[in-house]
Amino acid sequence: MQKGGGDMARREKELIVEELTDKFNNAQTTILTDYCGLDVAEVTELRVQLREAGVDYKVVKNTLARLAANNAGCEEVHEYLTGPTAIAFSEEDPVAPAKVLSEFADDHEALEIKGGFLEGEVLGLDQIEALADIPPRKTLLAQLLANMKAPMRGLVNALNDPMRSLVYALNAIKDDKGE
Repeated sequence: MQKGGGDMARREKELIVEELTDKFNNAQTTILTDYCGLDVAEVTELRVQLREAGVDYKVVKNTLARLAANNAGCEEVHEYLTGPTAIAFSEEDPVAPAKVLSEFADDHEALEIKGGFLEGEVLGLDQIEALADIPPRKTLLAQLLANMKAPMRGLVNALNDPMRSLVYALNAIKDDKGE
């Protein structure tokens, strides 16, 4: 009986390593944190905020995370795998985990951001904070669209100006002839 239970634990660990490997492979942004000192309610609040931003937050065993990082070719992660570790993975919005974690860390000193990766490149704390300062994707797209519309508006006005001038000239002539 003992051996069967051990096999199950081993299989569970293998599944966790597979899942983490996939997350390392598919994430645009990965940020590692030390959550020690946060109470259950604070961790729950953080998970909710991250989930709403489309970010997956996993508390991991460092040994399993190291195996997954090796499988994914992310050996650089090892330097951050000390002490209690939770990892935020974002496949969609590369800015979201940095923004949520930085804001949460500002309000909760117990959360420590260790480091991270953006599309395979190592990020230090300063770079994560700089990433957190980037406006959300929707805002950037709205700004881009506004900037694209401005030249078109100018072109429409430039094309309409000669027409307007002609109409004013014709109206002036008509008024002169009417008098």
